[in-house]
Amino acid sequence: MTRFLTACTLLVWMVASCAAAGAAVPDWPEWQGPKRDAVSTEKGLAQEWTGDGPPLLWKIEGLGKGFSTVSIVGNRIYTMGDRKDEQFIIALDLPTHKELWAAKVGGPWGDGTRCTPTVEGGLVWAIGTRGDLVCVKADSGEEVWRKSFPKDFGGKMMSEWGYSESPLVDGDKLVCTPGGKDAGIVALNKKTGETIWQCAIPDIGGRGKDGAAYSSIVVSEGAGVRQYVTLMGRGAVGVAAKDGKFLWGYNKIANGTAIIPTPVVRGDHVFVSSAYGTGAALLKLSKDGDGVKADEVYFLGADTFQNHHGGMILMGDHIYAGHGHNAGQPICIELGSGKIAWRAEDVPGGGSAAVLYADGNLYVRYESGVMALIQATPEKYALKGTFKIAVKNGPSWPHPVIHDGKLYLRDHDVLMCYDVSKK
Repeated sequence: MTRFLTACTLLVWMVASCAAAGAAVPDWPEWQGPKRDAVSTEKGLAQEWTGDGPPLLWKIEGLGKGFSTVSIVGNRIYTMGDRKDEQFIIALDLPTHKELWAAKVGGPWGDGTRCTPTVEGGLVWAIGTRGDLVCVKADSGEEVWRKSFPKDFGGKMMSEWGYSESPLVDGDKLVCTPGGKDAGIVALNKKTGETIWQCAIPDIGGRGKDGAAYSSIVVSEGAGVRQYVTLMGRGAVGVAAKDGKFLWGYNKIANGTAIIPTPVVRGDHVFVSSAYGTGAALLKLSKDGDGVKADEVYFLGADTFQNHHGGMILMGDHIYAGHGHNAGQPICIELGSGKIAWRAEDVPGGGSAAVLYADGNLYVRYESGVMALIQATPEKYALKGTFKIAVKNGPSWPHPVIHDGKLYLRDHDVLMCYDVSKK
């Protein structure tokens, strides 16, 4: 009997341990999450907001100026901010919300930081607004290595608002976009900062301006070739991950002011958009000798769809986003055809809209400081609730993040945490 009870106790413990392991909350280690697609896999979230919206659990001050959002790995939150004469990467303890360390990046920049730190393997990487690329230890903030986009790579931006990219870690590489003539995109050893390869971007057309734009790199396996896809000052480009070979470019999506959204990739397709009267396009990647070519499947004019900033999400066979320059009109587009499934007549908030998907819904943050919950379905536009964000110190631009049933919203000096779990 004793052996039987012991065996039963052991079995119960093993089942409980497996359940606990299976219930582990996934990290949000970088810009737009682990797959850079602004899609959260969390379940059990509230399906509508009533009254004043979800409860505000806590807020903290002291982060400094910046539009950076947060990364969450283990029991730590990472973000960036300008404090007086310096720009910093900042680490917070998740349970207590207390600051653990702040690592210097570079000089300050007017309204602050734009980059979201990338966290992996005990290291943190971030790009300052002036082009300082820094790697620090995640546990202490101790600097490991640094580079300067302007000094080390001849880097430059297409226009005046400073570097906004969040760097990509892919295997042993740290990949980013200095925007230099001979180093448009570079791959560095993530642990040492040594250059693995650099890619000069050739002339891909007359629209836009030379240099880096405000987008961040995503990985595509289009045409069977692993490649890095991003938007630069002259448009969309693809570069071979293995050796940095330039593969293809698409100039039609460029404009002369700012190109911001992160591309959306699926299979052999790439969906891109920019505002300032530009539009959007779906590209098909295919083999072209020993390279890759990008053919336009369709182009949507600015009146049909243009994403200023705030990003785009692919769920199922449809793109969800905010449409319009300096506007976030909710819209749903069939990816394969470009057909508009729906477009909201009544916009919940004002200005551009930063989007995140979780548990069947879109979490949409408006520049005006309004959060909206919209069902992610191509059938019809369905608003599930709104609330006014507790703090608004400027344009409400930082992208929302969901982690462990909580919604994190950065607003310059302040980080807010809301409970969006199902009660």
